[in-house]
Amino acid sequence: MLSIHLNNLLFHSFHGLYEEETVLGNDFKVDVTVWHQPARIPVKSLHETINYVTVYELIKKRMETPTLLLETLATTIAQEILATFQQAEKVKISIDKLQPPIPDFHGSVGVEFELKRN
Repeated sequence: MLSIHLNNLLFHSFHGLYEEETVLGNDFKVDVTVWHQPARIPVKSLHETINYVTVYELIKKRMETPTLLLETLATTIAQEILATFQQAEKVKISIDKLQPPIPDFHGSVGVEFELKRN
């Protein structure tokens, strides 16, 4: 099984339930891994693997669309990756909100979702 990784993708987006999140936005970090079984080894062509540029563009587009819940965002991105890449067998994505609107809270919050093709 081969995997491609996109790590520490940083976005300023407007996801969240609270008004200040939809007005001021927040900083988010996204990590994604996509697994597939190459038809042959060694892989010698981009068509034989997962194009991480396309994965990034898909994530970027979703991060630009305000969403109430990180859970919705993560599951939607994972589903879109599997729909876009028929050779993809599994996706794991984590999304962290770097400055959550929680009084006296120092840290990040986030979700992680893993989806396998049926």
